[in-house]
Amino acid sequence: MITSVGEVLIDMIAAEEGNLKDVKRFEKHPGGAPANVAVGVSRLGVKASLISKVGNDPFGKFLLERLRSEGVNTEGVAVDMEKHTGVVFVQLKGAKPSFVLYDGVAYFNLRKEDINLSILENSKIVHFGSVLLARSPSKETILWIMKELRDRVAISFDVNIRRDLWKNREEDMFKVIEEAIRFTDILKVSDEELKLLEEKGIKTEGRLLTAITLGKEGCILRTWEHEVKIPGYPVKPIDTTGAGDAFTAALLVGLIAFREYFTESTLMKIGRFANLVAGLSTTKRGAWSIPKREELMKYSEAREIFTKL
Repeated sequence: MITSVGEVLIDMIAAEEGNLKDVKRFEKHPGGAPANVAVGVSRLGVKASLISKVGNDPFGKFLLERLRSEGVNTEGVAVDMEKHTGVVFVQLKGAKPSFVLYDGVAYFNLRKEDINLSILENSKIVHFGSVLLARSPSKETILWIMKELRDRVAISFDVNIRRDLWKNREEDMFKVIEEAIRFTDILKVSDEELKLLEEKGIKTEGRLLTAITLGKEGCILRTWEHEVKIPGYPVKPIDTTGAGDAFTAALLVGLIAFREYFTESTLMKIGRFANLVAGLSTTKRGAWSIPKREELMKYSEAREIFTKL
């Protein structure tokens, strides 16, 4: 089982291109990077669970229903009786999204007492996003979980820098991200984020695996012994929201398929699969656009992975 820890929320995606102040119509979609990963893992045929928090409101109930319909275990999703479910407004320009997030929502109120450690301890990989590190008490809760699981479960972390959440606190952001990286076995970072980390002197080497995403150019997978560059899968994107999460879901499934047996050949197979899944996810709207296992069986890149699971 792969467990994701972090936000699940409502993406209000602009139904037309342009600035948010000019947009008149929005489409409601489920989202949140860790939730996107959990749904992706489930669609790829591996058991998935989510640790998060929603409000006791219609949006929270909607998200729980959708997660369960996707086969994601929601026993670890707490319900906040005071704070509302998170809502994010998404602006699309040329299929590339930008976001407006809000404070004071349920997932930022994730506390130690909300955490079901048995779910985490029974997972092969526990995946974290970075959004909850931007606020308390969720920051302390995430770092506590990472410390509890260190050397017991493989920890995956997506750097996913969101500067708008750290206004006037960028130095704090890098300090917290550096602390999270110290607990990380599987690091996912974009080429732009990697450059920022290196400029701050934050070390990313020494992981079980580091995945560097290059957008449409593909990715680089790096271990202690090997480094391979895998070209992207060519598509005509409609909406790239959640593409990085689709990549992460496929990457983690690929890692389970090869069970830490990483040669240049197996890394190429894992990377081709992750690029395929990420690319195909951009051909539909919304963050939960990752194709299902049965849809992927026609691709050799996918069959190479599924035969190993």
